[in-house]
Amino acid sequence: MSEATEQIFALVDVNNMYVSCERSFNPKLRKVPVCVLSNNDGCAVSRSNEVKALGVKMGTPWFQMKDLARQHGIIGLSSNYALYGDMSQRIMTILAEYSPNLEIYSIDEAFISCRGLGGLWTSTTAMGQHIRANILRCTTMPVCVGAGQTKTLAKLANFMAKKAPLFEGVCDLTTMSSARMEWFFTRIPVDEIWGVGRRISTKLNAMGIDTVQRLKDASPSAIRSHFGVVMERTCYELQGVSCLAMEEVPPARKEIVSSRSFGELTRSVDELSEAVTMYVARASEKLRRQHSVCSAIHVFVQTNPFRTQDPQYSGGKTIPFTDPTDDTRVLTGAAIQGLAGIYREGFQYKKAGVMLLGLIPNSIKQASLFDTEATRQSSAAIMSTLDKVNQRYGRDALRLGSAGIAQRWSMKSTNRSPRYTTRWEELPTVTAN
Repeated sequence: MSEATEQIFALVDVNNMYVSCERSFNPKLRKVPVCVLSNNDGCAVSRSNEVKALGVKMGTPWFQMKDLARQHGIIGLSSNYALYGDMSQRIMTILAEYSPNLEIYSIDEAFISCRGLGGLWTSTTAMGQHIRANILRCTTMPVCVGAGQTKTLAKLANFMAKKAPLFEGVCDLTTMSSARMEWFFTRIPVDEIWGVGRRISTKLNAMGIDTVQRLKDASPSAIRSHFGVVMERTCYELQGVSCLAMEEVPPARKEIVSSRSFGELTRSVDELSEAVTMYVARASEKLRRQHSVCSAIHVFVQTNPFRTQDPQYSGGKTIPFTDPTDDTRVLTGAAIQGLAGIYREGFQYKKAGVMLLGLIPNSIKQASLFDTEATRQSSAAIMSTLDKVNQRYGRDALRLGSAGIAQRWSMKSTNRSPRYTTRWEELPTVTAN
């Protein structure tokens, strides 16, 4: 890897995260079609490659898959967010060993800034292969790595690493020739670009821009005139001009992450609680803005891994909801509850954050016995007022004065795997014949 000051971003992404977690603790699931279901076993939220090959789309209701499942032996598992959150925390802890600039983008993705790491690795590809081998050895979870001069290119490179076996799980666009890169980009649909959704891709296709290469070749100013500054920035990023710095990204599609490093190290649980409350407020605003609700919340803390003179610790906890929610009060109460369980005295904390997991559209939220119409209307009215006041008078003009406690009832999980890593009573056991 060159010692030059040129920025290089690497994106590490776990392959089929939820399914891979299940397979880590149950090898019998490997090489068989597996589908992880949402709360109350509603719809597919993670699919193995075998299930994808059968044409099952993300979000397909389980009841619609029953005949296909019987025909092909698809195993449907209830979601196990405690396991997924803990395994994610372990992977992120491993990634923090590679660079001081780590941005957790979602439960299964993280950006790494490679600036200044040139003396440690012969190439970005070598670092990527080491990351893959290390995570596989420590967790048995398969990951792919993509690298590029911008975040958008790194995301695209990760897609290529997953789709093309010739890359062996690591695609580095920074060392790829222009001709070879163009060959690939002309064969990748434009809707595979980070941030280009169905509506935008449809409009781009109507303009004759149907591949990555054609958007890359387009005039950024012309793109801005049709789509605005966000797509203009995407166009520049495809051309190698970095417009997205670390921790400056749009909301994740599958999860929402809110996290920042502290300006100063802290030992205080009260300060951590204040920071977590702020992060939940930010994340829940984004959640409501995209008209979604979340099925679980993950809270995490960590010390500074590069202060080797200090004792090190990182911890995380995931709390699921019986009723998926976008209510800041409920989310904050759960996050503070989780923080109390992972806080340890005697450490100087550098960072904390929250992840909202299992996002589904609010319009298809499945009500439970305790989720009454009156409760939903009251929550929606309070959250709407909160958002409107803050939009009019500025961020945090109206905010929570204290953290509440979220009411949680056991949700329907008829085929949930054990929470191997977070419950003593559910540890794997071995019996002699």
